[in-house]
Amino acid sequence: QVQLVESGGGLVQPGGSLRLSCAASGFTFSRYTMSWYRQAPGKERELVASATNTGNTNYADSAKGRFTISRDNSKNTVSLQMNQLKPEDTAVYSCKASWIWSGSEYWGKGTLVTVSS
Repeated sequence: QVQLVESGGGLVQPGGSLRLSCAASGFTFSRYTMSWYRQAPGKERELVASATNTGNTNYADSAKGRFTISRDNSKNTVSLQMNQLKPEDTAVYSCKASWIWSGSEYWGKGTLVTVSS
């Protein structure tokens, strides 16, 4: 059974930091590109950052310089370190696993991040 379970969300003040984690199971983690997406209230879901199975990373312009994605293939986890958080970063953050060769795609349920004073 495939599972992606996010953790680490919460309430943080502007300028603060949070570290999100996603624990994966039920598939061959090392084959998959792992991504973080977010969806703010009333907005479409958007890609925040991704890390391929070889470690290449990609960031949305809004995340560059503030967020860092990392993966640990030995632990089947992917993390998102978020620094210098802004109110506009408030959203539900979800992790996604995707494997281009098979078309397989899995999603977690998400964790809420609220940036507010």
